[in-house]
Order: sequence, then C-alpha cells, then structure tokens
Amino acid sequence: MRRLLAALALTTCLVPAANAATIYPLDRATMLMGSPFDLKVEFDKVVKGEDVQVTINGEPAEKLLGKKPAFIEKEEGVNASAVLLRAASIGKPGSYKVEAKAGDETKTVTWDVYATPATAKAKNVIFFLGDGMSVAHRTGARIMSKGMTEGKANGRLNMDDLDRMAFIGTSSTNAVATDSANTMSAYMTGHKTAVNALGVYVDRTKDTLDDPKVETIAEAVRRLSKKSVGIVTTAEVEDATPAAVVAHTRARADKPEIVGMLFDVKPDVLLGGGSAYFLPKTTPGSKRKDDKDYIQLFKDAGYTLATDKSELATATGTNTGKILGLFHPANMDVTLDREFLKKGTVAKFPNQPGLVEMTKVALGQLSKNQDGFFLMVEGASIDKMSHPMDWERALVDTIEFDKAIGVGIEFLKTHPDTLIVVTGDHTHGVSIIGTIDDNKPGTEMREKVGVYASAGFPNYEDKNGDGYPDRVDVSRRLAVFSSNYPDYYETFRPKMDGPFEPVVLNEKKEYVANEAYKDMPGAVFRQGNIPKSSDSAVHAVDDVVLQATGPGAEGFKGYLEESDVYRVLVDAMALAPAPK
Repeated sequence: MRRLLAALALTTCLVPAANAATIYPLDRATMLMGSPFDLKVEFDKVVKGEDVQVTINGEPAEKLLGKKPAFIEKEEGVNASAVLLRAASIGKPGSYKVEAKAGDETKTVTWDVYATPATAKAKNVIFFLGDGMSVAHRTGARIMSKGMTEGKANGRLNMDDLDRMAFIGTSSTNAVATDSANTMSAYMTGHKTAVNALGVYVDRTKDTLDDPKVETIAEAVRRLSKKSVGIVTTAEVEDATPAAVVAHTRARADKPEIVGMLFDVKPDVLLGGGSAYFLPKTTPGSKRKDDKDYIQLFKDAGYTLATDKSELATATGTNTGKILGLFHPANMDVTLDREFLKKGTVAKFPNQPGLVEMTKVALGQLSKNQDGFFLMVEGASIDKMSHPMDWERALVDTIEFDKAIGVGIEFLKTHPDTLIVVTGDHTHGVSIIGTIDDNKPGTEMREKVGVYASAGFPNYEDKNGDGYPDRVDVSRRLAVFSSNYPDYYETFRPKMDGPFEPVVLNEKKEYVANEAYKDMPGAVFRQGNIPKSSDSAVHAVDDVVLQATGPGAEGFKGYLEESDVYRVLVDAMALAPAPK
C-alpha cells in the first residue's frame, strides 16, 4: 500500500507538457452558479503578455468575472507562460465558451453553469460512502450476515431496499483508473480531477498546494446556508475520502495541511482517527513538522474533545454542539478486530467506537440545527482490507457500514425531509466464485474450493442475532478472490491472528511475497499479474452502484459521472437558485 500511494503521487506530480494551451476548469466542466473557482490558462511556451487574449462568450474574461486574470511570464519551474485568476465565479446559469489565445496557441473549452431549484426538496443530506465497495462486497456481506437457503437470501441488507439506483463512472481526468482522492473529490465538488488530487485541477507546477481550486460541498453549504456539516469515518480524518469534503491539494499525502483545511471549514462534528496529525511536533507520536496544536485550536473554537467511546458518549451531552472525536493516531481498527478477535491495535486502543455509534452521535448533534445539515459517513476499511485481500475483514466492515446505513434509515422515518445516498467511490477487482470447504478430502486447499454445484452454501451462523456471523472461520465459507494481485501466498483461510500482510520489503527494498504464509498447509504461491512495485491489490475501473432514497433521490438514474452526483445533492438542498 505504501508503494501504491507513492505511485499515485508520482502520477500527479510528473505532468507532461501540453502540446497546446490548457484551460482549467477543463472542457465540459459543470459548475454551480456563483461557486468560486480558479481560472488558469497554461501556455506551452513563453509568450508575450500583450499577445494573450482570454475571452468568455466572445467578451474579455474580466467583463464577466469582474477582474482581469494575472499574466505570469514564466511559471516557477516551467519555461512557459500562464494566466491565473483566483476565486472567480459566474453568477448566471448558462453555457460559456472560454477561449485562450497567444500567438499560434489557441484553446477553447465550454463550461455549463447551472442554478438549483428555488425550493429545497431535502433539508438534510446523509452521504454514505463505502470506500472501494463493489458488488461482491454487498453480496458477501448479505450472505455472511443473513445467510442463504435454496438460492435465496434469508434476509436483506439495509442498503438493499433503497429505491433509487444509478451506475456511476469513476475514472479520473488523467487515467481510466482511479483512487479514493479524485473519486470522492468529484462527488464533493462536481469537478473531476486527477488521481491523488482533492478539490483542485492538477496543473504543471511542483507546489502541491497552488493548483486551481474549486469549491467543496462543505464550503458551499457554509457559504450559502446555515446548515451544519458533519464528517464521520473509520479512517484518519485527513485521509482521502473525509478530506475531500473540505480540502484543496493535488497530493492526498498533505495530511498536516489537510488538518488546517478541516479547521478552516470547521465541521460541526468530526469523528475518526488520525490524531497524530493534530499534535505539535514536540508531542510523542506526532506526524507534524511544526508546533501547531490543532487539538487545542479546536477546543479553543468551542469543540468538545472525545478520544474513546466513553468520552464520545459524554460529549453528546454537552451544549456546544461541536464535537471533535479522535479515537486513534492512525486508522481505526476494523470491526472484526475491534469487536471480535481483539487483534490489530485493539490492545493499545481498546475503547474505540464503531461506525454505528459515531453515526448515531453525529445525527443526534447535527439534527439540532433547524436549518438542516450535510453529513458524510465513510466505511473506510472496506477498501483498506480489500487492498491486502483480507476478505473476511472487508466483508465484516461492509456489514458494519450497512448497519450505519440502517441508523440513517431510522432517522429518515422521523425526519422525512432527509436525502440518503449510499455509494462507493471506486471498485476493487473482487469476486465471489463459490465456497471453500475444509471438510473436503486431501490437504490441497485449492481442491477444497467449490465452484458451480460443488460450491453448496456457506455455513455461517448468527445465533445471537447481532447481524454479524458468530465466526468467520467456519468449515464452509465464501471463496473470495481478486482479479489482480502482487506475488503472494494464497492460504484460502481467514486471517485470525491479525490483518493479512501479503507482501513484505526485502533487504533490497523490493516487495516480495510474505514467507510467513509459505508453510501454511495447502498454501499456494501466486505470481502477481500487476507491476512488481505494487504491494497490494489495486482498484478496478468498473462502475460503482449508487442507491438512494428520500426527497431528491429521483435525480439518480441510469449512468452518471461522479461529478454529476454533486449536482443532484445541491439541487436537493436548493443551494443556489437562479436569480429572479
């Protein structure tokens, strides 16, 4: 995973020079009326300022935007010119043709600026994001949680009954493949961007924090309404998905800076892991390189701090209405470890709340605002456990995510002016192909895989009725495999001693199969089918499935780009009606 993130960073830092001028926002961008954005034109060579013309619908850009873009003769580190205007906006809906000229360089793009309806359909929006959640995760969670008899599920997940659905395209602006940063950023801004980027278009300069910005949904809610904002995640709160609600950087690894961006927006409720990036560098365990103490800054801003489940329960009784919950210095432990096996870092952090508890607390606090709220809830470790192909942990976390959705559905029953959206940000190449039956004869685990009629049905049980399988290491369990993988040893077994680590770094700093699994009875070496630099399975390009219910959910249908989803959200809240 570390090497994967490094590769993601490389893809957006090494941007090749264009053959002609580039305009940001890109062609076919859709923008909320009045939403601030940075206009940038990158020329392919040094040009003269007097030769530069930037027009919008045939008129000088400054006539529409109110100020003239600045000319930069040579961008830092680039032997080429540019034009830049920060915090521009367009106050009237319509189609806008933007043309940039300098000598023989010409570029034309078209933007669609839209207004929202005048009347809100939804006062509240709950956006549930299952990171990496693919169809197989849903299927596996349903079978594990509810069981199956004679080919029919014995029960349904909460998400199964959401009545609106769409297929969502996830590709980035620079590749058909994608990561959690650019995908969630598209949802949260209405603009597609490059792999690794959040709330910006990726330009050619080296600085990760100077790229052309677009407004995030949290900023729009703050600017245009009196609604509250909440972020709940089982990852670090600075991680790609929660960061996308507020952040502007082309590098998702800018986590210390993202904490500052969270503080700038100040979500009313912020719950998850990642406390190491809030602490000044002098504090043991800090991952900051400065003396800023963001925990103290949040407290000074009126937030109640919670660091474990008990403190979170206490914080719900305060009158500040603002809660900062940081329950782990890094990502929180997954459900299977936290609630059942007590592995991972649970011995060190034994009182972490789960996603269900955090969602309940967030809804309880945010619903006190009579103007409504926007809440993002992420089931982060569906993805984090799919990368190392730890399928039992990924599926149990999917069950927990679905239980959090159930909390949202219960809230909807008493707050019918709430839109609920459930989706993934991207998929994994994961499939369920049958079962693995330990009772089949022989020692070769590969031969214990049942396909077609020989698969039968798994024998998970839920005797206590909590919705989780009593055990994941049952004798006949789901056979789950990834379509892509590094070199590793497939054991065909749940990892009961802790999260799966399929690869390790050798003395040459190369990723190789983890020999710790080599001698497990029946283990099979699988030669990877992705680059040797990969230390885990990677994301897939497949569409994700979005489901929704509540007022405004009818906007989700057919095929949509992730950037289209933003428009449905802001339309439902009527954030920017057209002027009369």
